[in-house]
Amino acid sequence: MVKPTDTHSIEHAALISRLADISQFVGNTPLFPIRNIYQKKGVQIYAKLEWQQFGGSVKARPAFNIFKNAVQDGLVDRNKHLLDATSGNTGIAYASIGAALGIPVTLCLPQNASKERKMILTSLGVNIEYTSRFDGTDGAQARAKEMKEEFGDKYYYADQYGNDNNWKAHYETTAVEIYQQTNQQVTHFVAGLGTTGTFMGTTRRLHEIDPKIQCVSIEPDIALHGLEGWKHMETAKVPAIYDPSIADQHITVDTLAAYEMIKQFAQKEGILLSPSAAANLAGAIKIAEEIEEGVIVTMFADNAEKYSEVMNHLFF
Repeated sequence: MVKPTDTHSIEHAALISRLADISQFVGNTPLFPIRNIYQKKGVQIYAKLEWQQFGGSVKARPAFNIFKNAVQDGLVDRNKHLLDATSGNTGIAYASIGAALGIPVTLCLPQNASKERKMILTSLGVNIEYTSRFDGTDGAQARAKEMKEEFGDKYYYADQYGNDNNWKAHYETTAVEIYQQTNQQVTHFVAGLGTTGTFMGTTRRLHEIDPKIQCVSIEPDIALHGLEGWKHMETAKVPAIYDPSIADQHITVDTLAAYEMIKQFAQKEGILLSPSAAANLAGAIKIAEEIEEGVIVTMFADNAEKYSEVMNHLFF
């Protein structure tokens, strides 16, 4: 007869084993060379195709790292939900990993998230708590904290905006991949700010590898922007993991310029980008215009599969 404590140990070991299976599909994303939409002698731009990993999301790395550490520490199991706020991408990564592990996921999501994201989350069995479209992810975070306080032991509140396992995922993987994939030639890293985990973790590691590598953060130029998941730092709730001092340079991008970039990139490079990916490219091109030579790397969070409303507006 198996004792209850033994049953718990067996279940925990099974979760650890399943995490090992999933880990093979997290990270190691390809580096795409930008050849046609922008050309300048002595300058090359590359982008990491981050949707080509488990759950199809740029957030697979931090979501997996947060989940892994929560499982290892016994903070989640098949009876205790992982709870967090999301604009959609991290939520999809949480949902995919949670489904594979058999761990329930509850997400606070702004009502104006794209219908594709809502459909994917629902299909993956997520419990969704919708929050005001006008409050963005700040409102979703507030509701997640309320639910944790209200229902106590039912949830583990992952708090991606304040969880060091977010940026550490990029510190441990993304930066190393960029350095190796560019044959140690990367001179600039350019990325937008949402949870800020991508920029924080990648920048910290790249600066350790080579302090001469310039890391440039990007944010929307106005508070009422159309870049889902990004933050206008002056008016938004600043993530606890964010440290503005580590950026070598900070620039802004206009939403309309990012949307125009979607159209141009599709017709010249053959990939339909998400708005945030296009905004990252717009930022990378800004930096390319400022330098005489270098290798610039940015991040493509998504392709356009989750953004039919944006695509309809742009192309039809």
